[in-house]
Amino acid sequence: MRVIQVKYNKLLSDLIDRSNNIVLVCHHNPDGDAIGSMVGFNRYLEHLGKPAVMVSPNSIQDFLLWMKGTESIIVSEKEPGKAVKHIREADLIIMLDFNSIDRSGNIKNHIRTSDARKILIDHHPDPDIDVDLLISEPQFSSTAELVFLLVNKMDDKFCIDKQFMEAVFVGMMTDTGNFSFGTFNGDTLRKVAVMLDNGLDKDSIVSNVYDNFLINRLRLQGFATYERLVYLEEHSTAYIYLNRADLQRFRHKVGDTEGFVNIPLSVKGIILSALFIEKEDHIKISLRSKGDFNVNTFAAEYFDGGGHKNAAGGRYAGTMNECLEYFEKLLGKLEELKS
Repeated sequence: MRVIQVKYNKLLSDLIDRSNNIVLVCHHNPDGDAIGSMVGFNRYLEHLGKPAVMVSPNSIQDFLLWMKGTESIIVSEKEPGKAVKHIREADLIIMLDFNSIDRSGNIKNHIRTSDARKILIDHHPDPDIDVDLLISEPQFSSTAELVFLLVNKMDDKFCIDKQFMEAVFVGMMTDTGNFSFGTFNGDTLRKVAVMLDNGLDKDSIVSNVYDNFLINRLRLQGFATYERLVYLEEHSTAYIYLNRADLQRFRHKVGDTEGFVNIPLSVKGIILSALFIEKEDHIKISLRSKGDFNVNTFAAEYFDGGGHKNAAGGRYAGTMNECLEYFEKLLGKLEELKS
């Protein structure tokens, strides 16, 4: 069984004890793991009598807003003055679920210049942030799983708190595609078992996360798979692309394309799947893979991105057509994708 280094627990506890103005920060375009780990850790701080201020760079996806605690999150994009004020007044900033300061979006410079002590809790490889305490464990399925273990080591009785369990379960579940991919293993499922044995209502959570979309999202998914999916059998690859007009047509909301990148992986023989979404000034790229093909390395080398071995993201500064042409040319150079 994986064991978190004992030094983490003491250093983490000491930094929390010494602090009175704690700010928790997640990454830009927060997913279930970012929000779940942040809300869960905040719940633990409340238990300690040290409630923190939670800050997200931009809007939270609708299917996560049922979680108790999300109503307290300050969205910097909507309330920049309020977010910056709390960051400036903080004596401890805890960053969750990102490995580069650039991932904190519109608040990155305020975090970088803050005199507060800083902690990073994350499961992405190759962290590149100057902090006072670095807790980086890429072997974990999610930052939420890491938060569960850290809190359990500091207070094993608190880990069965209902709100805490719900939050970290959401993070673990969403970052593994409902426990279907990623780096989860027996240790991950044993943590889930502890929560289930102590009253976690997994069926309600699964329904809230996966059965909570508007009809336009389902129609967008159908359009994406029928009209915008490109199948490249010779490269064991398939990808979906969506331009801004497509998104407007189906009244796209934040979170509507969540999970679309995984759809092509259900096709027999597909090793690499990609999702390209047109933004105002760039193309957002999501990558997924099976087996040994490392999309983290691929994204870092060609698309100014990164992530995990089988799940990563990046961006392309150009038009959609230019991006897709470049992507397909790259595939021709990759021997491991030739069928």
